[in-house]
Amino acid sequence: MRFILVLLTLLGVNCSISTAQAGSVIKRVKEHNVVRCGSVERTGLATQAEPGGWSGLNVDVCRAIAAAVLGSADRIEYHEYETPKDFDAVRNQQDDVYFLTGSEIDEQKLAGKLVPGPTIFVESNAVMVASTSAAQHVSDLAKESICFMIGSSVERSLTAYFGALHKNWFRRPFSEDGEMIDTYNVQNCHAIAGEITTLANIRLDAGINRLSSRILPESLTTFPVIAATGTADAQWSAIVAWTVDTLINAERPETPWYAGGAGAMPIFAPELGLDQEWQRRVLVSVGNYGDIFDRHLGKGSLLRLDRGLNANHLQGGLLLSPFLE
Repeated sequence: MRFILVLLTLLGVNCSISTAQAGSVIKRVKEHNVVRCGSVERTGLATQAEPGGWSGLNVDVCRAIAAAVLGSADRIEYHEYETPKDFDAVRNQQDDVYFLTGSEIDEQKLAGKLVPGPTIFVESNAVMVASTSAAQHVSDLAKESICFMIGSSVERSLTAYFGALHKNWFRRPFSEDGEMIDTYNVQNCHAIAGEITTLANIRLDAGINRLSSRILPESLTTFPVIAATGTADAQWSAIVAWTVDTLINAERPETPWYAGGAGAMPIFAPELGLDQEWQRRVLVSVGNYGDIFDRHLGKGSLLRLDRGLNANHLQGGLLLSPFLE
C-alpha cells in the first residue's frame, strides 16, 4: 500500500511538471511568435485608432517585451477589456501581459490569477477648469458645480477632499460622458473631474464655444497601472519585470556614483531565455521610458501632459527600479 501511494504521488508530481511545462508562457509566445497584451482603453496608454491598430504607453511596453523575447517589436496583439466577459482573457490566462489598476483587479476578482508586476504609469484623478476661471486650486471650487461620471472613484475623491477642508461643493453627476463633456464645454458646470489622461483628451475638444481649459495642479487620488502576469510561469513574470525595469533605468544619467543609460542595470540571464543583446534591442525598438511617455502623453503628443509623478525618481517622480548602486 505504501509503495502504491508513493508511486501515485510521483505520478502526480510528474503530471504537474508536464502540465506546467506544456503551459509555459514563454513556450507559447515563441510557438505563436506573438506577445498578447490587454487592458481597458485609456487615453495615452492604450487607444485604438483603427480596427486592430493600437497605440499608447501600454502598447509600447508590450512591444518592448516582444522585442526582448521574439526579436521584433511588431510581434504583438493588443486586446481591449471593455466588459466583464472581456476579463475572461485574464481569468483563463489567454493573454500574456495585463495592464491593470487595483480597482480593476478587485472588481473582477482577479487577485488569485495574477502576479502583480512593476508600475508602468501613475494615473491621477484631477479637476479641470476653463482657462479663464479664477480657480487656481481645487479648494477654490468650494460651492461651485463639478461634473463627474457616476460609478467612478472621482466622486469619493472629491467628497474626501472637500470634507477635509470642511467645505461644500455642488455635485453634477452624469451617466453619459458625451453629455458631461457638452455640459462642461458650455460651462453649465464650473469644472470637470476625472482621470488626468481623460481630462487631457477632453481639453482637445473645445466644443462649440471653443473653450480653452487647464488642469488644476492637485491630484485628488493617485494610483498605479501595473504590468501583471499570470501565476503559472515565474520565468515569464521575470522577463516582463526586467523589461519594464530596463525602460525605466535607461533614463538614468551617468554619474560618478553609478552607471547610467543602458548600463544602469545590465541583465545577463540566459536562464530566462534572453540573449545578450536583448536590452539593446528593446531600447533601439521603443526607446527608454521617457521617450515612450513623450511620444504618447508628453510634449511630443497632443495631450502634452507633464511627467509629474511619472518622472524618474532622480527627477522627483515615483519611477524607481533596481540599478547598480
